[in-house]
Amino acid sequence: MNKTPNSMRKHIGIFGDTNSGKSALFNKIINQELAIVSDKEGTTTDPVKKAMELIGLGPVVFVDTAGTSDFTELGALRNKKTFDILKQVDYALLVIDYKTYSKESLLALKKALEQSKTPYSIVISKNDMLTSSDREKAFSEFEKPLFVSVKDEASVEALKSFLINALKDLEKENGLLDGLAKAGDNVVLVIPTDSEAPEGRIILPQVQTIRACLDIGAFCHIANENNLPGLLEKIDADLVITDSQAFKKVNEIVPVDIRLTSFSMLLARQKGEFSLLFKGAEAIEGLKDGDCVLISEVCTHNTSHEDIAKVKIPALLKKKTGKELRFEFSSGFSFPDELSRYALVIHCGGCMITKKAMSQRLDTVKNNKVPVTNFGVALAYLTGAYNRQNFLLDL
Repeated sequence: MNKTPNSMRKHIGIFGDTNSGKSALFNKIINQELAIVSDKEGTTTDPVKKAMELIGLGPVVFVDTAGTSDFTELGALRNKKTFDILKQVDYALLVIDYKTYSKESLLALKKALEQSKTPYSIVISKNDMLTSSDREKAFSEFEKPLFVSVKDEASVEALKSFLINALKDLEKENGLLDGLAKAGDNVVLVIPTDSEAPEGRIILPQVQTIRACLDIGAFCHIANENNLPGLLEKIDADLVITDSQAFKKVNEIVPVDIRLTSFSMLLARQKGEFSLLFKGAEAIEGLKDGDCVLISEVCTHNTSHEDIAKVKIPALLKKKTGKELRFEFSSGFSFPDELSRYALVIHCGGCMITKKAMSQRLDTVKNNKVPVTNFGVALAYLTGAYNRQNFLLDL
């Protein structure tokens, strides 16, 4: 379970005022002193994440966040990070100290969670310090509040049991190969070797696809773009999945009667609205001189001469359109809210974030009425493999 990527785990966010008991509860749940606990306001400044297993459910990630009742200039920056995390989690615990909580900050959190369609529960901390009268008032004020004290093991275990049942009801993420392959099929993975794939390693989407083949009982064959022709002569391939950067060469090699797609396409199907991303690539034809394109990645890494986001995609876009385009780049777990100045958004496959987080990003783009696509779809469009992806729209 500890090896399960965070992008495949349900994320549970802990939110509330400063000094509401969030970090103490976080530490108690994960059974580690990972978050600093202090009576001083603003102790938690950045989100703290911990992957663990909830027995009875499976792998999850708990996220402790900065308090939202700090209205100073620095507090506003902390709040921005907290609300960025709020959009990404699958479930939220709103922790309040019943005797001191800010109704203003609680209302802001509830409003943001409802806008992002994130389920949540009210957790009243420091239950050991409440009177029976306090609890009666809390029951009348909130719908089914959960009372917890870090000094009471039973109350923390009850909270975990509640979360297990609540998370079981959430929609399960589709498999990467759902509708694409079945037991006994020959699935070929084309994995190029370049400076972006360090020696001895393959990237996460490729690992996930290998596991997906194992899960459904398909035969998984691996090649690079150079020995792919020889492999295709030896087997009857049912599906070929390539790294997006090799789309052009692989498209020329794979016969048109064999279905061809990319790892990034698989992620587009799994994590977002594939038809939206597929249609968004057609906006490339309408790009004009001076248009600005946002290229967004979740990962942060050094840039090389083969970098897909900062080098290859911009070069291919300029070559395809013949226009003088401008490019801006974003990376990490935050995503711009104001996108109206962009003519097109091209996002990575999103292998490092959850479906919920990707859906929130796509909603932001749609609200700004900007075309959006992803790396794999854009590269298919730019390298001549786009029309071969129509079969994905029917699945």
